[in-house]
Amino acid sequence: MTRSGPEARELALEALYQADQRGLLPEDAVAGLPARAARLVRGVLEQRSALDRAIDRASTGWRVERMPVVDRAVLRLALYELRNQPSTPTAVVINEAVELAKTYSTERSGRFVNGVLSRLALEERPADAISDPPETT
Repeated sequence: MTRSGPEARELALEALYQADQRGLLPEDAVAGLPARAARLVRGVLEQRSALDRAIDRASTGWRVERMPVVDRAVLRLALYELRNQPSTPTAVVINEAVELAKTYSTERSGRFVNGVLSRLALEERPADAISDPPETT
């Protein structure tokens, strides 16, 4: 069983940020990344339109294109994992995303990401959804 751990997510987030800022092609965005991080980045970039539509529906008051770049990349990455990596528990996906948002964006970003992903988890993994989202401090 292959899981993308925190390091792969962090590398993937950095690559997604760069791809968003520079308009990189997928092959350029994954250059030099370890296999797990490259799979995440490639998957997010291939499914970006569908991910963005779902994020738009779940976020209140924020369109994807108006979100801070880091928050947008974190949400895309986590939603991709919810949809495509069923072996990774929902709570792990959400907790890691919240930590990335708090580390690389703002304290408020952690709460925002937590709220959006909790709503998305109810849609994407209803049997595994978290009834009480984790506290963000």
